[in-house]
Amino acid sequence: MTEAQRITQALKRLLKKKGLTYRRIAHSMSVSEPTVKRMFSRESFTLDRVLQLTALLGITLSDLALEAEQSGPSIRTLTEAQEKELVSDRQLLLVAICVLNGWRAGEIVETYRISMPECVRKLVRLDKLGLIALQPGNRVRLNVARDFDWIRQGPIQRFFRNEEKADFLSSDFDGDGETFAFLYGELTAAAKGRLIAMLKKMREEFSELHRESASAPFAQRTSVCLLLAQRHWEPRGFSALRRR
Repeated sequence: MTEAQRITQALKRLLKKKGLTYRRIAHSMSVSEPTVKRMFSRESFTLDRVLQLTALLGITLSDLALEAEQSGPSIRTLTEAQEKELVSDRQLLLVAICVLNGWRAGEIVETYRISMPECVRKLVRLDKLGLIALQPGNRVRLNVARDFDWIRQGPIQRFFRNEEKADFLSSDFDGDGETFAFLYGELTAAAKGRLIAMLKKMREEFSELHRESASAPFAQRTSVCLLLAQRHWEPRGFSALRRR
């Protein structure tokens, strides 16, 4: 997909989300509706036209560029081999997670004990793995959706369960903006179905907040981890008291 196609698809998606028709666009730009249709069909926009459209959408050029970056075909799930290579190298996994969150190479080097040459080597490996497209100036275009799924019980899930889960749950969750809730109850099958739908919706909303925050300055963003889980379970102490 060319850059022009990415921008066109991003504009179409944003305009549709806003409910803006070609007629409304034509009126705001003081041109005919056929003129607007030709611009989109030919994927040909002058800078002035793009600025008019972003003003109509209430967004900046940076917002449009970010939306266009995410408009291409995105990998939703990695392969077993890709996940294995990521967890085999702690620095590679770190750089991968950073670029998934919109970090630039310079920001990675400033934050972590990794040199620029080593960071670039990791980016080259991620490019060969197909997770990113490394561009001039060490810029990165993601081939992976920002909210992609790890393989269930795969190498990365096992890595975080074995090495990071205990550290995450060891907190008192009493810091600024932190929260923790552990709920236990009995639900019908229908109620559990509604609960799963609610959790899915929560994940989608988290992904949307993640996408919106990606355009904010680096210094204004901090890492956040959200753990969502639901299963049929009873404390072992209770199970031991059940009549057999």
